Amino acid sequence: MKITVNDLGKKFNREWIFRNLSASFETGKPCSITGGNGSGKSTFLQVLCGFVPTTEGTISYSTDEAEVNPENFYQHFDISTPYLELIEEFTLNEFLEFHFKFKKPKVGLTINDIVELVYLPNDKDKQIKNFSSGMKQRLKLGLCFYSQSEVCLLDEPTTNLDEPGIEWYLNAVQSILTEKLVLVSSNQKHEYNFCTQNVHIPDFK
Repeated sequence: MKITVNDLGKKFNREWIFRNLSASFETGKPCSITGGNGSGKSTFLQVLCGFVPTTEGTISYSTDEAEVNPENFYQHFDISTPYLELIEEFTLNEFLEFHFKFKKPKVGLTINDIVELVYLPNDKDKQIKNFSSGMKQRLKLGLCFYSQSEVCLLDEPTTNLDEPGIEWYLNAVQSILTEKLVLVSSNQKHEYNFCTQNVHIPDFK
Protein backbone atom coordinates (compact mmCIF):
# COMPACT_ATOMS: atom_id res chain seq x y z
CA MET A 1 0.00 0.00 0.00
CA LYS A 2 1.14 3.54 -0.75
CA ILE A 3 -0.34 6.86 0.37
CA THR A 4 0.74 10.10 -1.28
CA VAL A 5 -0.23 13.58 -0.07
CA ASN A 6 0.43 16.76 -2.02
CA ASP A 7 0.18 20.26 -0.55
CA LEU A 8 -2.25 19.04 2.07
CA GLY A 9 -3.88 21.66 4.26
CA LYS A 10 -6.62 21.73 6.89
CA LYS A 11 -8.30 24.63 8.62
CA PHE A 12 -11.15 24.90 11.08
CA ASN A 13 -13.19 28.08 10.73
CA ARG A 14 -10.53 30.64 9.72
CA GLU A 15 -7.59 28.99 11.47
CA TRP A 16 -5.14 26.80 9.58
CA ILE A 17 -4.10 23.70 11.51
CA PHE A 18 -1.45 22.69 8.99
CA ARG A 19 -0.67 23.57 5.40
CA ASN A 20 1.58 22.66 2.46
CA LEU A 21 2.28 19.12 3.65
CA SER A 22 3.60 16.74 0.99
CA ALA A 23 4.83 13.22 1.72
CA SER A 24 4.71 9.62 0.56
CA PHE A 25 4.15 6.60 2.83
CA GLU A 26 4.72 2.96 1.92
CA THR A 27 4.42 -0.49 3.39
CA GLY A 28 7.65 -1.55 5.08
CA LYS A 29 8.75 2.04 5.77
CA PRO A 30 7.20 2.99 9.12
CA CYS A 31 6.90 6.73 9.60
CA SER A 32 6.54 8.93 12.66
CA ILE A 33 4.35 12.03 12.60
CA THR A 34 5.74 14.58 15.05
CA GLY A 35 5.04 18.17 16.00
CA GLY A 36 4.26 20.35 18.99
CA ASN A 37 1.06 20.12 20.99
CA GLY A 38 -1.75 21.46 18.84
CA SER A 39 0.25 21.25 15.63
CA GLY A 40 -2.31 18.94 14.02
CA LYS A 41 -0.76 15.47 14.26
CA SER A 42 -4.04 13.77 15.17
CA THR A 43 -5.95 15.87 12.65
CA PHE A 44 -3.48 14.81 9.96
CA LEU A 45 -4.22 11.13 10.65
CA GLN A 46 -7.97 11.85 10.59
CA VAL A 47 -7.63 13.58 7.23
CA LEU A 48 -5.51 10.71 5.85
CA CYS A 49 -8.14 8.12 6.64
CA GLY A 50 -11.12 10.25 5.61
CA PHE A 51 -12.63 10.94 9.03
CA VAL A 52 -12.12 14.65 8.38
CA PRO A 53 -12.20 16.26 4.91
CA THR A 54 -9.14 18.09 3.69
CA THR A 55 -9.37 21.84 3.02
CA GLU A 56 -6.81 21.85 0.24
CA GLY A 57 -4.40 19.47 -1.45
CA THR A 58 -4.81 15.87 -2.55
CA ILE A 59 -4.47 12.37 -1.13
CA SER A 60 -4.05 9.25 -3.27
CA TYR A 61 -4.03 5.60 -2.25
CA SER A 62 -2.68 2.69 -4.25
CA THR A 63 -1.73 -0.95 -3.99
CA ASP A 64 0.61 -2.89 -6.27
CA GLU A 65 -2.41 -3.76 -8.36
CA ALA A 66 -4.31 -0.48 -8.74
CA GLU A 67 -5.37 2.88 -7.40
CA VAL A 68 -7.75 2.72 -4.44
CA ASN A 69 -10.89 4.84 -4.58
CA PRO A 70 -10.84 7.18 -1.53
CA GLU A 71 -14.43 6.13 -0.78
CA ASN A 72 -13.20 2.55 -0.34
CA PHE A 73 -10.09 3.31 1.70
CA TYR A 74 -11.94 2.47 4.94
CA GLN A 75 -11.60 -1.17 3.93
CA HIS A 76 -7.81 -0.92 4.01
CA PHE A 77 -6.95 0.72 7.35
CA ASP A 78 -7.32 0.40 11.10
CA ILE A 79 -6.71 3.23 13.55
CA SER A 80 -6.02 3.43 17.28
CA THR A 81 -6.48 6.82 18.94
CA PRO A 82 -7.20 8.13 22.45
CA TYR A 83 -10.47 9.65 21.21
CA LEU A 84 -11.78 6.44 19.61
CA GLU A 85 -14.48 4.94 21.82
CA LEU A 86 -15.21 1.23 22.12
CA ILE A 87 -18.74 -0.17 22.47
CA GLU A 88 -18.59 -0.56 26.21
CA GLU A 89 -21.91 -2.39 26.65
CA PHE A 90 -20.50 -5.37 24.73
CA THR A 91 -18.47 -8.11 26.33
CA LEU A 92 -15.05 -8.64 24.79
CA ASN A 93 -16.28 -11.65 22.82
CA GLU A 94 -19.37 -9.80 21.59
CA PHE A 95 -17.28 -6.81 20.56
CA LEU A 96 -14.75 -8.87 18.60
CA GLU A 97 -17.47 -10.86 16.86
CA PHE A 98 -19.16 -7.58 15.89
CA HIS A 99 -15.90 -5.93 14.77
CA PHE A 100 -14.85 -8.82 12.57
CA LYS A 101 -18.13 -8.75 10.70
CA PHE A 102 -16.71 -5.61 9.05
CA LYS A 103 -12.98 -6.38 9.15
CA LYS A 104 -11.11 -9.64 8.66
CA PRO A 105 -8.71 -11.04 11.24
CA LYS A 106 -5.17 -11.72 10.14
CA VAL A 107 -4.94 -14.95 8.19
CA GLY A 108 -4.54 -17.89 10.53
CA LEU A 109 -5.88 -16.07 13.61
CA THR A 110 -9.16 -16.74 15.39
CA ILE A 111 -10.94 -14.46 17.84
CA ASN A 112 -9.62 -16.63 20.66
CA ASP A 113 -6.09 -16.18 19.31
CA ILE A 114 -6.51 -12.40 19.31
CA VAL A 115 -7.84 -12.46 22.88
CA GLU A 116 -4.68 -14.30 23.89
CA LEU A 117 -2.43 -11.93 21.93
CA VAL A 118 -3.81 -8.87 23.73
CA TYR A 119 -3.47 -10.65 27.09
CA LEU A 120 -7.19 -10.70 27.91
CA PRO A 121 -7.99 -14.45 28.07
CA ASN A 122 -9.74 -14.19 31.43
CA ASP A 123 -11.94 -11.28 30.33
CA LYS A 124 -13.82 -12.68 27.34
CA ASP A 125 -17.19 -12.43 29.08
CA LYS A 126 -16.54 -9.13 30.85
CA GLN A 127 -18.21 -5.96 29.59
CA ILE A 128 -15.69 -3.54 28.13
CA LYS A 129 -16.99 -0.77 30.41
CA ASN A 130 -15.41 -2.72 33.26
CA PHE A 131 -11.97 -2.85 31.60
CA SER A 132 -9.13 -0.69 32.88
CA SER A 133 -7.82 2.04 30.57
CA GLY A 134 -4.76 -0.10 29.81
CA MET A 135 -6.88 -3.11 28.86
CA LYS A 136 -8.92 -0.94 26.50
CA GLN A 137 -5.74 0.41 24.92
CA ARG A 138 -4.33 -3.07 24.31
CA LEU A 139 -7.64 -4.01 22.69
CA LYS A 140 -7.58 -0.94 20.40
CA LEU A 141 -4.01 -1.69 19.36
CA GLY A 142 -4.73 -5.38 18.87
CA LEU A 143 -7.52 -4.57 16.43
CA CYS A 144 -4.91 -2.71 14.33
CA PHE A 145 -2.15 -5.28 14.64
CA TYR A 146 -4.16 -8.45 14.08
CA SER A 147 -6.48 -7.53 11.21
CA GLN A 148 -5.89 -8.02 7.50
CA SER A 149 -5.89 -4.28 6.78
CA GLU A 150 -2.81 -2.96 5.00
CA VAL A 151 -2.56 0.36 6.87
CA CYS A 152 -2.07 0.80 10.62
CA LEU A 153 -2.54 4.34 12.01
CA LEU A 154 -1.42 4.80 15.61
CA ASP A 155 -2.05 8.00 17.55
CA GLU A 156 -0.19 8.18 20.88
CA PRO A 157 -0.18 4.36 21.03
CA THR A 158 1.13 3.85 24.58
CA THR A 159 -1.47 6.10 26.22
CA ASN A 160 -2.59 4.40 29.47
CA LEU A 161 -0.11 1.52 29.10
CA ASP A 162 2.15 0.54 32.00
CA GLU A 163 5.73 -0.66 31.45
CA PRO A 164 4.75 -4.26 30.58
CA GLY A 165 2.09 -2.84 28.25
CA ILE A 166 4.65 -0.63 26.51
CA GLU A 167 6.96 -3.61 26.08
CA TRP A 168 4.03 -5.58 24.62
CA TYR A 169 3.30 -2.73 22.19
CA LEU A 170 6.89 -2.51 20.99
CA ASN A 171 7.12 -6.26 20.40
CA ALA A 172 3.72 -6.42 18.67
CA VAL A 173 4.33 -3.46 16.37
CA GLN A 174 7.71 -4.83 15.31
CA SER A 175 5.97 -7.97 14.07
CA ILE A 176 3.86 -6.06 11.51
CA LEU A 177 6.37 -3.56 10.10
CA THR A 178 7.13 -5.52 6.93
CA GLU A 179 3.50 -6.29 6.10
CA LYS A 180 1.65 -3.06 6.91
CA LEU A 181 2.04 0.63 6.26
CA VAL A 182 2.55 1.96 9.80
CA LEU A 183 2.21 5.62 10.81
CA VAL A 184 2.77 6.69 14.42
CA SER A 185 1.63 10.12 15.59
CA SER A 186 3.54 10.96 18.75
CA ASN A 187 6.05 13.14 20.55
CA GLN A 188 7.26 10.25 22.71
CA LYS A 189 10.37 8.76 21.12
CA HIS A 190 9.85 5.33 22.66
CA GLU A 191 6.58 5.05 20.70
CA TYR A 192 8.22 5.49 17.30
CA ASN A 193 11.97 4.89 17.58
CA PHE A 194 11.65 1.96 15.16
CA CYS A 195 10.40 4.29 12.39
CA THR A 196 12.67 4.85 9.40
CA GLN A 197 10.94 8.04 8.20
CA ASN A 198 9.57 11.17 9.82
CA VAL A 199 7.14 13.92 8.89
CA HIS A 200 7.34 16.89 11.24
CA ILE A 201 4.34 19.21 11.32
CA PRO A 202 5.50 22.75 12.16
CA ASP A 203 3.52 25.01 14.45
CA PHE A 204 1.43 27.03 12.01
CA LYS A 205 0.24 29.56 14.57
